[in-house]
Amino acid sequence: MTKILLIEDDHSLGPTLKKTLGQEGYEVKLCKNIAEAQEEDFQDYSLVLLDWMLPDGQGIDLLKHISGPPIIMLTARTDVIDKVLGLETGADDYITKPFEPRELLARIRVQLRKSHKKQSTQTTQEVLSSHLKFNLDERRIYYKDQEINLTKMEFDLLYLLATHPKQVFTREKLLDEVWGYDNYPTTRTVDTHVLQLRQKFSNDIIDTVRGIGYRFNPEHN
Repeated sequence: MTKILLIEDDHSLGPTLKKTLGQEGYEVKLCKNIAEAQEEDFQDYSLVLLDWMLPDGQGIDLLKHISGPPIIMLTARTDVIDKVLGLETGADDYITKPFEPRELLARIRVQLRKSHKKQSTQTTQEVLSSHLKFNLDERRIYYKDQEINLTKMEFDLLYLLATHPKQVFTREKLLDEVWGYDNYPTTRTVDTHVLQLRQKFSNDIIDTVRGIGYRFNPEHN
């Protein structure tokens, strides 16, 4: 059975969504705050539904620590900047309250299909590239035998580049492949994530191809 982690503090919406999803055949764990959610192993779930505003903090802060399952943000925020922030931080989709359960169910099915397709194309074996070692089953990455903590998007971005070491990616292509949607408001998020990866690994792990985009450097030290 597909397991979904629902992080929602609304006393009406939370139980209602849990019941609705349960009727659709999903196994749902409801957490009402960040503290409860942090006790869960996110890798045990196929998808996470995450409310933006929670009693003990903002869901977007928890978002940075979730790696693995697709994440759909649930929020009353409607400003484009909020949507951009959520998606840049690692959310796979975003739905504003109030919403129809049928729309949420459709979005859940889309994300589960994408996740299944991605998993089916990945080998369960570790992928080696120079000093990098990827463990895809556990979504862990090691650099010179030291584990490096990455956000969901940092992991996916580096994995894509490292498994295509000779390919030059435009920023738009990286947005489409990693973030999974077209017409992104800005390509600066790619530059930001590349900078973060260079800071966590080494400056020459990713080459800048002037006027085009980025390419993984398999000879980095």
